[in-house]
Amino acid sequence: MKKFGKWIGAGLGWTIGGPIGAILGFALGSFVDASDLERFDNRSPDTTTGDFVVSLLVLIASIMKADRKVLKSELVYVKANLIRLFGKEESNEMLRILRDLLKQDIPLKDVTMQIRARMDYASRLQLMHLLMGIALSDGNVSESEIIQVERIGLDLGISQSDMSSLRNMFEKSDDWAYQVLEVNRNTSNEDIKKAYRQLALKNHPDKVAYLGEEIRKSAQEKFQKINEAYESIKKERGIV
Repeated sequence: MKKFGKWIGAGLGWTIGGPIGAILGFALGSFVDASDLERFDNRSPDTTTGDFVVSLLVLIASIMKADRKVLKSELVYVKANLIRLFGKEESNEMLRILRDLLKQDIPLKDVTMQIRARMDYASRLQLMHLLMGIALSDGNVSESEIIQVERIGLDLGISQSDMSSLRNMFEKSDDWAYQVLEVNRNTSNEDIKKAYRQLALKNHPDKVAYLGEEIRKSAQEKFQKINEAYESIKKERGIV
């Protein structure tokens, strides 16, 4: 068996089966002997770190393929983001799997249905946050990729308000802070405080801590954006 990521070595659960499993078998086959897959197939009903990362890679591939062309600059940008999130060694192996995924037709609806059925909302929300960051942060996103991101969010069962909140963490409009907190300028101070508390609870990093420190750290970034938005509104309104 060739060396590969600790997130697979720690075990894969529900992604071994279904549409993701079919895609994954092709991707892992390029650097894992088929006989070795048995020891990673723990068939856990719960989401493992491996399940989360594999889901992320499959969805990244679907976004990159949305405009029917994959640019080298896109791969470079994705790699930079993976390095930031997971470190250089892990990201190199993720990129190898991603390159294989890009060669395949991805049944996106089936994939998102599988993820939605097996992954809790907090984890799906974090998955979407990572996808938004990778897709939108470079400021050079095609319309087809935007449509694909929104389609993924819809199919994953992410609410429209949560999708708007996530997007405004990366593409700041004039009302970005209000959009992040899922309120508007007519919302009372008391309701803004309430919205902040609810959003902070829903997005607390501890909700995804079971997926490992790397995922928890990325969730902490999202949590900080929520706090940044709240502090911006507090300063604007003089809320104490």
